[in-house]
Order: sequence, then structure tokens, then C-alpha cells
Amino acid sequence: MVPQQIIVMVLIIAVFYFFMIRPQVKKQKDQKKYVDELKKGDKVVTTSGIHGKVIEAGETTFLIEVDNGVKIKFDKAAISLDASKALNNPVPAKA
Repeated sequence: MVPQQIIVMVLIIAVFYFFMIRPQVKKQKDQKKYVDELKKGDKVVTTSGIHGKVIEAGETTFLIEVDNGVKIKFDKAAISLDASKALNNPVPAKA
């Protein structure tokens, strides 16, 4: 391989890393931090679209109340970061 080809390959790998891999890793860290900080009473939305309130937080699961007396156990990975944040911090309507 000629040096120009090696430089091009390194640049392609660097671009791929900074535009594809790095943002995904950051998003995964944010998701884990958010889920670890959830506590009893927080409103959440699951990745399947179920809305509820955290009743109990376990090691790897949450017990979520979706209606009066209706409780469902979900894996922590099933909590949607973006939808849950939007639910807890609604954007005020513009006049």
C-alpha cells in the first residue's frame, strides 16, 4: 500500500469513530446514568410506549404502576431516556 492509501484509511476510520461510535457510547452512558438515578415516584415511559410511575426500584428491574392497582415489572433497559425526560420536563407551549 502506498502512504496516501494508508492516510485515507486512517481518516475514514477516524471519521467513522467520531461520527458513529463516540456519540452512541455517550448516549449509552447518559441512558445508564438516568436509569440509575430514577427513584420511587418518578414518571417513566418504556421503550414499548407504556407510561407509568416507578413504585419500586430493584437491582435490574423497576416495578411500575401503570394504572390504579396495576403494576408491571420491567427491566431497567426498557426505560426510554428521551420519552421519560420529556414526560418529566414538559416544554411550555409558545403563545
